[in-house]
Amino acid sequence: MSAINKAKGVKYTFSGHESFPCKSLWLKKGYDFVVSGNDFNSPEAVIGLGVGKNMVASIRYWLKAFGITENDEITSLGGYLFDENKGKDKYLEDIATLWLLHFNLVFSEEATLYKMFFCGVQRERTRFEREQVLTYVKLKMAEANKNGLFNANTVKKDIGVLLQNYTLPRKPQSNEDFSSLLIDLDLIRQNSEGKGYFFNVDGKRKVTNEIFLYGLLKLKEQEGDNTISFDTIHERVGLVFCMQDFETIEMLKQLASDYSQYLAYSDVAGIKQVQFTKDLDVKQVLDDYYGKDI
Repeated sequence: MSAINKAKGVKYTFSGHESFPCKSLWLKKGYDFVVSGNDFNSPEAVIGLGVGKNMVASIRYWLKAFGITENDEITSLGGYLFDENKGKDKYLEDIATLWLLHFNLVFSEEATLYKMFFCGVQRERTRFEREQVLTYVKLKMAEANKNGLFNANTVKKDIGVLLQNYTLPRKPQSNEDFSSLLIDLDLIRQNSEGKGYFFNVDGKRKVTNEIFLYGLLKLKEQEGDNTISFDTIHERVGLVFCMQDFETIEMLKQLASDYSQYLAYSDVAGIKQVQFTKDLDVKQVLDDYYGKDI
């Protein structure tokens, strides 16, 4: 189910993954496939990728959702991470890369559910069941006057895939059940009864400072303003990383110290905000973490 609200430029997509979560090796495999000049629509794609037809479609979907490709062409981020010679983390061995990919997945809204989930559902509740997520999506679609685009079965499958992307399986059948790309972030856990879930705000892995700043710069680019309120930052970046208010504040203070020539954090009369005083390129920030040369 996919449609575009032309008036607002908002796209709603709840399918395309063919009910497969993204496996750890798929992005590199898909990257190499595209770089080699292959075509996902070709009958040979099944042989080239070594997976079934539905998985071919799923790999193509996840490459786009994570920002590795756009219109089946490699993006600058895709090359930055996965280039055979200069790629910074070709085999996704660094937790920071998982945070980076997670942020892109939520922020880009190529996969609609992820922003609704992390920036919407999480704001309202820390514990949830699948039906509550479904109800939330239905409500948001109604508010956007897009009831006709809401299909309960499609969204249910999307919720199931999202949970597989982030949650450790309770009753794994094989090692394959542990191969979902984002499980190591430990952002979502299933409760002991196995019926519900919760955002793991206390026990999650800590996001890398530079990756948070990457997210902040993407928000600045979207907002088109050098001054951004704390509320906006927390709702659109902090919540993506499952951070609590005080964690977002501490992160902003740290970044204002580490990058003092580029940005400042202020809290005057209860008004918290970040002001960018000098342009800062996202590639420079990523280079600060990964190193400029390999």
